[in-house]
Amino acid sequence: MAAAQGKLSPEAIDNEVISNGSAKDYLDPPPAPLVDAGELGKWSLYRAIIAEFTATLLFVYVAVATVVGHKRQTDAQACSGTGVLGIAWAFGGTIAVLVYCTAGISGGHINPAVTFGLLLARKVTLPRAFLYIVAQCVGAICGAALVRAVHGGHHYALYGGGANELAPGYSRTAGLIAEIAGTFVLVYTVFSATDPKRIARDPHVPVLAPLLIGFAVLMAHLATIPVTGTGINPARSFGAAVVYNNKKAWDDQWIFWVGPFLGAAVAMVYHQYILRNGAIFRSNYDAAV
Repeated sequence: MAAAQGKLSPEAIDNEVISNGSAKDYLDPPPAPLVDAGELGKWSLYRAIIAEFTATLLFVYVAVATVVGHKRQTDAQACSGTGVLGIAWAFGGTIAVLVYCTAGISGGHINPAVTFGLLLARKVTLPRAFLYIVAQCVGAICGAALVRAVHGGHHYALYGGGANELAPGYSRTAGLIAEIAGTFVLVYTVFSATDPKRIARDPHVPVLAPLLIGFAVLMAHLATIPVTGTGINPARSFGAAVVYNNKKAWDDQWIFWVGPFLGAAVAMVYHQYILRNGAIFRSNYDAAV
């Protein structure tokens, strides 16, 4: 151990962790290559794609079904639905459960904005990111279609199909800012809860990560539902828009892609460059001298 420590760079020494009275050195893992042709021939990639598809399908089904069900109940009897708080809990709770279930298989992204942020941070390759986003969008369409099948086409369309639209009284700039801020909260939480340096210091962090990410989704919904209905997940917004197929939903659709992707990019820069001092460029290999 002492010999190994003698080879550490200043960056590695800065990342050293003292645990149980013994020195435990930590270095950031190497960045993922932009393209890794070898992974395209591995079953683990396609298993992860299936996991992302299934998780996004289940997420959109539960979340959108809660929205449509709330409106349907409230229409039948005032104040009988789950309310904004119940909807926020449905989104956040479902994400917490599904991240827990899929983290060990695909990383539990379930959101193109999360995948995009991790791609920028060199945590995943470009082909994997692209395939994840396709799987997430297809899963979201299937999830929304399942909600339509359960509630029926008439009620699904009558109550808005759970589609994201800019609320009356808000400008598109306001909607864009709301989506950027909400996604920043989510992606910043993802980076913080999965930070290898943080995990080395606090072993409990990986156990709590799904719960923390779910709470981030819940809080973002509470703040953003009045403005845009809360997207912060382009696949969720796209899937509902495809099945609902309403002009207003399509006119506003760009907000639910541009906003989350910008929010994810800002969160990546803030965590990786400002808080972690350019961790994206450090690895176990280039830190050794």
